Amino acid sequence: MKKVSILFIISICFLFVQSVSSQAYSSSQIDSIVKKAMSISPTAGVAVAVIKDNKIIHSKGYGVSSTNTKEKVDGNTLFAIASNSKAFTTAALAMLVDQGKLNWLDKVVDYIPEFKMYDSYVTENFNIQDLLTHRSGMGLGAGDLMFFPDGSDFDIKDVLNSFQYQKPTSAFRTKYDYDNLLYVVAGEVVARISGMSWAQFVEANIMKPLGMQRSVGVYQRLKNKSNVAFPHSVDNGKLKQLGHYIKNDESLGAAGGIYASVNDLSKWIMMHLNNGKYGADLSKVMISKKNHDELWKPHTNIGFSVMPRGTYKQHFSAYGLGWSVADKGGYVTLEHTGGLPGMLSRTILIPELNVGIVTLTNTDPGGRSFWTIPSLIMDGYLGVEKTNWVSVMEKNLQQNVTQSDAATKAVWKTVSNAKSNFINKNDYVGTYKDNWFGEIKIWEQNNKLWFKSIRSPKLTGEMFFYKANTFAIKWNYQDMPADALAMFTLDEEGKAIQIKMKGISPDIDFSFDFQDLDLKRVKK
Repeated sequence: MKKVSILFIISICFLFVQSVSSQAYSSSQIDSIVKKAMSISPTAGVAVAVIKDNKIIHSKGYGVSSTNTKEKVDGNTLFAIASNSKAFTTAALAMLVDQGKLNWLDKVVDYIPEFKMYDSYVTENFNIQDLLTHRSGMGLGAGDLMFFPDGSDFDIKDVLNSFQYQKPTSAFRTKYDYDNLLYVVAGEVVARISGMSWAQFVEANIMKPLGMQRSVGVYQRLKNKSNVAFPHSVDNGKLKQLGHYIKNDESLGAAGGIYASVNDLSKWIMMHLNNGKYGADLSKVMISKKNHDELWKPHTNIGFSVMPRGTYKQHFSAYGLGWSVADKGGYVTLEHTGGLPGMLSRTILIPELNVGIVTLTNTDPGGRSFWTIPSLIMDGYLGVEKTNWVSVMEKNLQQNVTQSDAATKAVWKTVSNAKSNFINKNDYVGTYKDNWFGEIKIWEQNNKLWFKSIRSPKLTGEMFFYKANTFAIKWNYQDMPADALAMFTLDEEGKAIQIKMKGISPDIDFSFDFQDLDLKRVKK
């Protein structure tokens, strides 16, 4: 979902290093870390849990779950954990493998015959692990526009139909490009094998046995909506409360739908740190050791260096099954981030030290506390040179804002100075269709052009002449920076026949994959 730049993560490892003795932080010290991280920029709420040697040494909430109600965050406050849900999907599949109902290298078409990729060879050879390892050959976030923003009517049938129309950006199984939609397909595999929806399976077979009493697979399944964090953004230095991300169905759950608290996630983390075992005396087995090892095995290479790099003396980074895998400070770490509008999360495990850390926040960017807090805590356990992550993030956020604002303002300045009197708006009016995204409509109203997606109605906005045959679209949806440029191709009569698009802000989330659209005019 929400991107966390890999280049940024690598670059910050080289900055702000201080030679300070390492330490495992106490609960009161974690309080101080959180308060400092939250002071960078307006932040509504944060929740943090730290597990060490099968004990919860810290599980606490800070700030508010809603700036409207001022309700306080505590250890039981539910947050959207977004892409941290992916590890629940791979755990569910591991359980089905343990039950003999599935093999990791089974072909997807054996369970979903209508599954069809962009190439017949890829379709025929695409296996279960290919769904989980971001090596499909498709580009970053391909097809995510069906789910971002929320409110669209796309479902699992649309997802399964979409891949055949995607244009690959790399050869199959050769390159890491993060995706969400293939995890939606993985959730459908769970459903077809188990006879339960993905959310039902996860709640009944993972959450309930672990005692995750308040957590759910998707927001719609919440029966008690008290003590649930609302998402927030920062607008001109002030917090703005947003609505919850809600799909019309549960289809996105397997990729990023779970709502959970740090108290509940602590139990999930302890199960993993015990290699699939749980219970007071670890007498119960959720996932066999063999298949739990498979989850944490590097399957897709992300980066490798013979010489160690940065503060963590890192050699490799890779993706397992629902987990990122890397070496940091001489230890293998497993982690994942997650993001939806106004919600961010991060989970870190250091199995050799029996340490787990989870941080949830209901503010984006909010000083990126979901990143700084667990990084500081992790560094203490790793015993690496201490990095002032708060200062690093503060500098990075300011740089991103400056660059993004400059690029965005330049576009809108051009718009304000543009002369559009010579434009015949009727030449652009009509219905256009993309094979996976469906139809969009461009119409004229009060001498203005408007754009609307038929299936994703929040993508509606006024079009402003930019230059040549290009228009800038100001969406009615403003929960995330997603305004876009629409570039028209004209025929010999000067009539528009095709539209290509791209985001305006360089900081646009990758899930707004406007660049993958190929909109062709189908009627006036």
